[in-house]
Amino acid sequence: MTAVAASALAAPMLFAATAAPAAAEEVDCSTVPWMDTSLSSEERANALLDASEQHQIYRWLVEQPANDPTRTNWNPGFAGEDPIVYPEQVPCTPLVIYANGPDGVYLSAGTTAWPGPIAVAATWNLELGEEKAIAHGAESFDKRSAVILGPGIASGRTPLSGRGSEYFGEDPVLSGLMAAANVRGLEDGNPDKPIVANLKHYVANEQEEARQSSSSNMDERTFKQIYDLPYEIAVRKSDPGSLMCSYNQVNGLYACENPMLTTSLREDYPFTGYVMSDFGSVHSTAPSLNAGMDQELNRPRWFSPERLDAALAAGDITQERIEEAAFRVVHSYIDGGLFDNPVPDVPVADVSTPEHKALAQEIAEQSTVLLKNDGVLPLAEGDLTVAVIGQTASTTATAGVSAKTGCAWDFPFGPGGTVLNCDEIVDPLTSLTERVTDAGGTVVFDNGADAAAAADVAAAADVAIVFGHYTMGESADLPDLRLDGNGDELIAAVAAAAPSTVAVLNAGSAVEMPWIDDVDAVFHAWHSGERFGPALAGLVYGDVNPSGKLPMTFPVSLADTPTAQSEAQYPGIADAEGTLQVDYSEGLEVGYRWYEAQGIEPLFAFGHGLSYTEFSYDKVTVTPKSTTGDKEIRVRFKLTNTGDVAGTEVAQVYLELPDATGEPSKRLVGWERVTLEPGQHQNVQVTLTAEDLADMHLLEYWDTAAGDWSTASGAYVVTVGGSVDTSASASFTIK
Repeated sequence: MTAVAASALAAPMLFAATAAPAAAEEVDCSTVPWMDTSLSSEERANALLDASEQHQIYRWLVEQPANDPTRTNWNPGFAGEDPIVYPEQVPCTPLVIYANGPDGVYLSAGTTAWPGPIAVAATWNLELGEEKAIAHGAESFDKRSAVILGPGIASGRTPLSGRGSEYFGEDPVLSGLMAAANVRGLEDGNPDKPIVANLKHYVANEQEEARQSSSSNMDERTFKQIYDLPYEIAVRKSDPGSLMCSYNQVNGLYACENPMLTTSLREDYPFTGYVMSDFGSVHSTAPSLNAGMDQELNRPRWFSPERLDAALAAGDITQERIEEAAFRVVHSYIDGGLFDNPVPDVPVADVSTPEHKALAQEIAEQSTVLLKNDGVLPLAEGDLTVAVIGQTASTTATAGVSAKTGCAWDFPFGPGGTVLNCDEIVDPLTSLTERVTDAGGTVVFDNGADAAAAADVAAAADVAIVFGHYTMGESADLPDLRLDGNGDELIAAVAAAAPSTVAVLNAGSAVEMPWIDDVDAVFHAWHSGERFGPALAGLVYGDVNPSGKLPMTFPVSLADTPTAQSEAQYPGIADAEGTLQVDYSEGLEVGYRWYEAQGIEPLFAFGHGLSYTEFSYDKVTVTPKSTTGDKEIRVRFKLTNTGDVAGTEVAQVYLELPDATGEPSKRLVGWERVTLEPGQHQNVQVTLTAEDLADMHLLEYWDTAAGDWSTASGAYVVTVGGSVDTSASASFTIK
């Protein structure tokens, strides 16, 4: 066999065509070199593959044969084919089980229903996101899954994307750093319960509509700055063990057989783990393997032994590339600890600890965004009659909708219901009733099925808290951004009748709000997990001061969004072969960049989120005033709590590049969560380190002519504030 170099690893792979050892039960695993922990992970992986026959090496190129070492027979991947047979794997290789997904442990009792990833992004709290991933990883391992298919990244091109709740919003820096925190928590947080994370779905997987038969078509600069960049940031800041290529085509080539798997991932980042496919996203043998895909998800189809043998005999693939792919998988497993700490023999029944539930509540509290407040919140202690209205307020279902609907996104591939175990949810009705009663008040409830009847209940109360939602999930995009059922009618009717109205929304994306001028306050609670009720009750009464900030722009209407300008942009136009050609003609104008470039006023801007106090920004300075663009940059400003209660502000830093770069707007480059007492001020510093500047290309733009990142000379303007609508500013110059 050919000796090849492991991509971005020092140790070469020297695989000899030797006979495999005896069956696993006859071998003392302490004697085989791939279980020798005194060796490096590269040496151990090489030793295992050196002891493997050709078809044992092939096993690593497909999920099920790779991860079930003693099973030898699989049903054919295509109709009419003979069963696919492998030899048993070499001994002392572990059982490895993959598990979807980025939110938490799917469809399993005794697990925590966490707020969704978009909610985690709304905390703008990387440390909290990492803590959640540590807990998620421990629960997954105890449920016998050691490879987690997540976190996910998309760029928020359209708020209609059915899986928007699984991602971290529209900004590449926020998304990339949030994903990196998730990977670090999963892979580094529990050394005795090891997890390999799987960053997905690479790349430009921005819609569920025709996801397997569409091509995301864009120019090189848009690809690098908007869609590729958050993956590069996540890889550079966390070094995940694996990455998943997506269903869609990119510029006419399927993602899983696109050269970008080598040119961008391996050469530009570089990524050193293994690339697996999504289920059913492989369409070829040689093109996929040669492009850089290493493992086919699920059962053997295109990477079956017969197809690999035929491609090798025809000279379409090389032995070197086969060995490289196998090495990447084995090395990631060993380096990630899966060989040394196998999953338990049986799943632990209940893995959701009190600490995990408390963490889920903290995330729900920090992620809930107070979008509007005309003074009704926080509610005052005392004898108030509070009307709680709506289907998602209670665990008692009305027309199939309950608080569980607001807990997590919908799952279309299982027995029905939400993707997470929401059976343990503490609903808002229960928590609000307890808190209002403790304050000396009374709660009345109406399920909202009849808007007129709900309005009568609201009219008799001092304040109404009315709930709205829409469901979303994999395989289908949202038809619009309006609330499900009679949600808009219900909120409008309640607002017209009640002395004061608070709207509470459960949705994984933006919401149109035709009633916005009629309500006094709005909370956007995302899919907020099993502790939705206690979190909301604390926020309503000010026991917790809201600090969530939007990770995506909320438009006034769908017509204002960047992809609503033509059918060619979304959902795409079918070509002669039936493939939807999706034209990313908006280019760099994605998310808040679009609204600023087009002069469109959104309903709520990216980064927006109110508090029960107010903050002021001034005295912005940048040092050094002149730089070469590769040295540390320090942004300092004075942040003051000018209100009457303590609060936490997410102070955001944006950067405007020189006009010559052709950037459509300012860009997010950093932020700091700062907690201040009433009247307190703090001199805040956000440091853009030399490493951050390089890893995240904060000062750079993609120079298509040069085929590389470039830094323009000229004046750079730094602005700071509580959202993308910043005002306080300073500048520096790059020579």
